[in-house]
Amino acid sequence: MGSELKMIIDQVSREKGLDRDILIAALEEAIKSAVKKRYGACLDLEVNFNNVQGEIEVFQYRTVVEEVHDQETEISMEEAKELDSKCELEDCIGTKMDISALGRIAAQSARQFIIQKMKAAERDLIYKEFKDRKGEIVNGIIQRYERGNIIINLGRTEAILPTFEQISSESYRRGDRLRAYIIEVKDTQREPQIVLSRTHPDFLIKLFELEVPEISEGIVQIMGVSREPGSRSKIAVSSSESDVDPVGACVGMRGSRVQAMVQELRGEKIDIVPWSPDPAKYVYNALAPAECSRVIVDDSNQSLEVIVPDDQLSLAIGRQGQNVRLASKLMGWRIDVKSETRYQHYQDPDYYSLLEISTITENIADKIYDLGVTSLELLAQADPDELSQETNLSTELISSLVEEAKNLMKKGSEKEEALSEEIDINKEAGNEKEDLLETEEKVENHESQMGSAQDVPDKLHEDSRE
Repeated sequence: MGSELKMIIDQVSREKGLDRDILIAALEEAIKSAVKKRYGACLDLEVNFNNVQGEIEVFQYRTVVEEVHDQETEISMEEAKELDSKCELEDCIGTKMDISALGRIAAQSARQFIIQKMKAAERDLIYKEFKDRKGEIVNGIIQRYERGNIIINLGRTEAILPTFEQISSESYRRGDRLRAYIIEVKDTQREPQIVLSRTHPDFLIKLFELEVPEISEGIVQIMGVSREPGSRSKIAVSSSESDVDPVGACVGMRGSRVQAMVQELRGEKIDIVPWSPDPAKYVYNALAPAECSRVIVDDSNQSLEVIVPDDQLSLAIGRQGQNVRLASKLMGWRIDVKSETRYQHYQDPDYYSLLEISTITENIADKIYDLGVTSLELLAQADPDELSQETNLSTELISSLVEEAKNLMKKGSEKEEALSEEIDINKEAGNEKEDLLETEEKVENHESQMGSAQDVPDKLHEDSRE
């Protein structure tokens, strides 16, 4: 029986990956608990696993007294002398207990206690293993679905891939092998919860580190990444050695390296661009394959105004603005892309007057401006039917624009007239104020002169008295 117990401990230790000492400690504690439930909770016990014999040994310790009042904790001198002839009062005598008669209920209780301790030890072991692996990529097999979340078997434990961390364009089946990025490890009461992601930007970074040796060696650095998972990504790279092309290293021979990551991400396009400390050059690279004519940098607001040829505008912006949006995320700057034609329009102050119309857009303003209607005044004078034919816009829309232009011109005229009247009133008020000041000054001078004339007789009177 002893060798069988030892064999079971060794087998469980190997299968569960638990320390043998942890299993033995759990077994000893379980037996101690079972003995106390069977024979008394106040017993002073010591439980040891005899590794040589492969047996559990239980010793009960009692204090030597003259008169026994508590059978569980005390032993008489006569009985103690039979066990140890040299014992004295107040000594502690240990006797080996026979636990073969514990019974089925006690054994079942011990078994449950051992299982509980084993689960707790296994949970702690798994948490310690994975808590420092946050930010790593793991491989697993899709086990099942739970309310849209995917449960992935990692071998010793299970991980969860939440719905919002899944790529919407991907489809997953039970039994498929999947790679994902660990974003969080939670220590819960039941078992550690490992949260995975396939949409996190760092997932792409880790894939590059695994696939490109120059990155793992530190020769090529990843300076930034932006993703729209399942659709397109941009990643900026630089090299610490002049003879190493960072883009070429990431692309690989005939695109083998980047293609491996595209396959892993199931078709997600990846743009690899060279990083630059100069924002103008950096945005030029980030907006590729579109070409830029001019870049205006605003360092204080971290914004860039990019001018591109007219035929490159849609390419620079991308489908639904994706290209410029990813470039902006990559750089952390605000990017405003304009065509050369629109940029030239913005140099004309009259063009801004057209944009004062509430219902007009820049595209409509461009069409009207290119036809020679270059100001609000000219638009107010335009023929709606003729302008509608030339711009291919509806007559109702053009009529509303012309009508609003007339209203704005009328309001502007009324405002100018009111301002002119206010200036005239202020001018008249200023003239009256000047006349009033002159009058007051004359009165003050007159009173001053009169005062001086009255002082002369008074002075003569004072002199005569003297």
